[in-house]
Amino acid sequence: MKGVKGVLLHGGHGTRLRPLTHTGPKQLIKVAGKPVSQWCLEDLRDSGVREVAIILGDIAPLRVVEYYADGSWLGLEITYIYQGYPYGLAHAIYCAKDFVGDEPFVVYLGDNILFEGITKFVERFESSDADSQILLAKAPNPQRFGAA
Repeated sequence: MKGVKGVLLHGGHGTRLRPLTHTGPKQLIKVAGKPVSQWCLEDLRDSGVREVAIILGDIAPLRVVEYYADGSWLGLEITYIYQGYPYGLAHAIYCAKDFVGDEPFVVYLGDNILFEGITKFVERFESSDADSQILLAKAPNPQRFGAA
């Protein structure tokens, strides 16, 4: 993924995870010894991304900055962009427009763990002539998660 940037969405209020999210971002909740968003960042790195913008919400954003710092310990260059109130995914991605510029980029939801990673999806996308690609998962009650 040469030249591809990453945009990690690290906002949202995590209302379905309360009371765990009363004191910090849901993406910093540990799963298997690491914050969920660290799994995402490592997946981005392992797929070839080196520059990542983390879009910060309004729930303890400084905890995220303190934890990841400049990202060098993960082999990444991290830029922080403050979204504030979570107006939705489109707004969060719009906040990264100056970071992304005209370069290709991958958006990763910081509260998702893809067990098989994104590398095969990135490779499939790069070998296609598609302008964009979206990954979705089946859910028994999709109305709880919004519409694609």
